[in-house]
Amino acid sequence: MTFDYQFGNHYYNYYDNKLGIESTKYRILAPEQSQSRQPGFEYLMDPLPIFDNPNYKGSGKLKGKVAIITGGDSGLGRAAAVAFAKEGAKLVIPYYDEHKDAEYTKEYIECLGGECEIMSGDISDKNFCTKIVEKTLERFGHIDVLVNNAGVQYQQDSLDQISDEQFDRTMKVNLYGMFYLTRAVLPYLKSGASIINLSSVTTFKGEPQLIDYVTTKGGIVGFTRSLARNLALKNIRVNAIAPGFFWTPLQPACWVKEKIPSLGANAAMARGAMPYELAPTFVFLASDDSSYVTGQVLHNNGGEVMG
Repeated sequence: MTFDYQFGNHYYNYYDNKLGIESTKYRILAPEQSQSRQPGFEYLMDPLPIFDNPNYKGSGKLKGKVAIITGGDSGLGRAAAVAFAKEGAKLVIPYYDEHKDAEYTKEYIECLGGECEIMSGDISDKNFCTKIVEKTLERFGHIDVLVNNAGVQYQQDSLDQISDEQFDRTMKVNLYGMFYLTRAVLPYLKSGASIINLSSVTTFKGEPQLIDYVTTKGGIVGFTRSLARNLALKNIRVNAIAPGFFWTPLQPACWVKEKIPSLGANAAMARGAMPYELAPTFVFLASDDSSYVTGQVLHNNGGEVMG
């Protein structure tokens, strides 16, 4: 099997002069596009996200470790899974229903010489979370790293446009799923284990069209800090990552197509990022390199939020 993802200069300059004033120049990752479902499909994106940096060479930082990465079929989760595999980890990837993306990720990891188990289901169902743990232990015998990456977001212009059904879904996937799976995994984590939760830059700057999503991502920060203190003396570390705009299926599945080219333009670096750029952060938090780091939120956002 061959893989045709390209690595290199994947930005092009964009001039925004819609306001009739001097053009604002920034670099974009993708032209206008949208998908009509959550979660989105990576294989339909244009351009395809770059999830693997061919210059990244593993050094055994996760050798012998077993990691569960929710939503690892695509996006940031896929980038983390590939980097973990390069570092010697064995992977379990629970995903929703993006079967084509999940199979591709599994095959890619196996082509790297890694081991990968994929499981389709809904993490907002605590019974599925229990099955994830059981399957991981059955296949690999232990659990060392949990990455709570899966999530959904829906664009709405105002609070009164957020239906009860949308609010409930966002809470259950983003918060309940994290809670259920962490609780199910915890009895099997030993000293040196790591839990990594995905928050968002929107938690720290506010996003008026993602009110329910931002609420969950703020809750994840509180969960991370409290659990980190609770588990510190057991030497189980709990940290979070708050990414800025990365080119993942979450973006075209959420935003109106006109917004896609401008995402990331407000960052100090005036650009968004590809998933491979976040992968080393996952490795850092999962490995012994971060043995004295817990309760922290790492901000990979190109300078969109500072301090």
